[in-house]
Amino acid sequence: MQPIAQLLAPLVLLLPALGVVEAPRDRSVETQPFQPMAAEQVSIQQRVTIRVSPRPAPMPMDAAMFDNEMDSGLGPRFAERKWGNCLGIDSIAGVQPIDNSRLLLILRDRRMVTAKLEKGCQGREFYSGFIVARNSDAQICVGRDRLQSRSGMGCQVSGFRQLVQLD
Repeated sequence: MQPIAQLLAPLVLLLPALGVVEAPRDRSVETQPFQPMAAEQVSIQQRVTIRVSPRPAPMPMDAAMFDNEMDSGLGPRFAERKWGNCLGIDSIAGVQPIDNSRLLLILRDRRMVTAKLEKGCQGREFYSGFIVARNSDAQICVGRDRLQSRSGMGCQVSGFRQLVQLD
C-alpha cells in the first residue's frame, strides 16, 4: 500500500463518527406515527374500610359491673340482654376493650352493646379501635365480618349483647 493511503485509511474510518457521512435510513419507520401498546385487561377493585375510634376518655369497666347481684353504693350495675346477629356500622360511636374476649361498643343513641370475640382473640388488642370492611348492608354480623385491630390482629365477632342498666 502506498504511504499516503496508509495515513488516510484511519481518517476515513472516523468520518461516520463525525457525522460527515450519513448512513441510509429506513423511511418506512419515519412515516408511521407512534402507537402505544394497547392494554388487554384492566381490573379495578374498590375497597371501603370504616375506622372505629376508641372512646376519647376511657371509662374503667370492672368485671363486677356485669354481675347480677346488686351492692348499693358501688355505682351503676349493668345486665346483658339478647341482641340480634347484626349491628349497623354507622351506629357505632366508639369502642373500648372490656376484658380478654369482649369489646364495649358505644352507639350513637347512647346504648351500649358488647361484642364477644371468637376464641383466641384478645380484646385488649383493640385498645386503639378497629377497622372493618364495609359491606353492601353496612352492618357487622356474627360469623361474617372480621374486625381488624390497629395493631394487626383480626377477629370475628361471635355474639352481640346489649348492656342495660339495672335500677
